[in-house]
Amino acid sequence: MHAKDILIDAYSRIQEEVHAAVGGLPPDVLNARPSDDANSVSWLVWHLTRVQDDHVADAAGLEQVWLAQDWEKRFGLDLPRRDTGYGHSSAKVAKVRVDSGDLLTGYYDAVHEQTMEFLRGLTAKDFERIVDERWDPAVTLGVRLVSVLSDDLQHVGQAAYVRGLVQRA
Repeated sequence: MHAKDILIDAYSRIQEEVHAAVGGLPPDVLNARPSDDANSVSWLVWHLTRVQDDHVADAAGLEQVWLAQDWEKRFGLDLPRRDTGYGHSSAKVAKVRVDSGDLLTGYYDAVHEQTMEFLRGLTAKDFERIVDERWDPAVTLGVRLVSVLSDDLQHVGQAAYVRGLVQRA
């Protein structure tokens, strides 16, 4: 099995988990925060999608789906256009609210599609390409893709946990 096939399978699992975490939830549950400083399902799924969109688009030399397909306008958040949620304060987390889970899963699915298209075109040699020289050692494409995968899996797991907490409350 080629490394790209493993990544395609792994990123497909994230898509499944995003749909499971969001599916069927009304806006009050999507936007609920278990405590004043906790993240909501909406924020967690929006953030993991923004990070995947930002990092994969950058590595692929593509425009972010968030901007290219007007998801930024559809969400209508009071945040900077390229914000990914990294380092958000509690007040900024509170700004990420949605009226429907379909908005979250629609954006995730669009990012997933761009990610899959990029992954399908990779060769073994591509994984060695340096995509970020700000680190020591410099970050390769392979490392970046695994980093995004790890971050996404953590956040989708958190979203599923928050879903359970809010539904039981």
